[in-house]
Amino acid sequence: MRMIRQGGSRELEIRRSRFACTLARVADEAEAAAFIAAHRRAHRDATHNCTAYVVGEHGEITKSSDDGEPAGTAGVPMLEVLVRRGLTGTAAVVTRYFGGVKLGAGGLVRAYTQAVAETVDAVGVVELRPVVTVTVGVDHALAGRFLGDLHARGHQPGDVRYGTAVEADVAVPAEDLAAFQAWAAEVTAGRATLRRGAPGHIEVPVT
Repeated sequence: MRMIRQGGSRELEIRRSRFACTLARVADEAEAAAFIAAHRRAHRDATHNCTAYVVGEHGEITKSSDDGEPAGTAGVPMLEVLVRRGLTGTAAVVTRYFGGVKLGAGGLVRAYTQAVAETVDAVGVVELRPVVTVTVGVDHALAGRFLGDLHARGHQPGDVRYGTAVEADVAVPAEDLAAFQAWAAEVTAGRATLRRGAPGHIEVPVT
């Protein structure tokens, strides 16, 4: 799955109507609802505050609202942009200030779609890749070389602790876990200790 890299806003004008899209990263439905409610309070003078969000580990929870626009012309097109981009953990509000010219159903669909799509492009997208944090322990005599080997292999330890041994926390892609364990054993001649931690995700920019 993917998420927006960060929250942000973008505005466009179509036939004198202003469409301002604001995106936010959200952890769950409660956070999405709170973001939407706060945005609506801040822009209560707007003609419409249309919304959509996708949450859940696999983007399985979705919701949208046309907020008074003709049914299916605002919230659903907004949601379709998020779903087509494969996003989760993302909420969108498009605030419309009516400019006096009616756009028709097709025009509204295009406007709300464009507002969200351009804002997603502006803030950027990251891919969520599953990782497992592995704590690797080595003797002080091996630490310098081992940490250098880690960097050469493309791993950036999240935390390094110096005690009776040197411990480094390494985020390892889940599919590479077995290969990493074998590699750590090989480069330390079997003198490394490895502890598996909780699974998580890393964010990789999508270009």
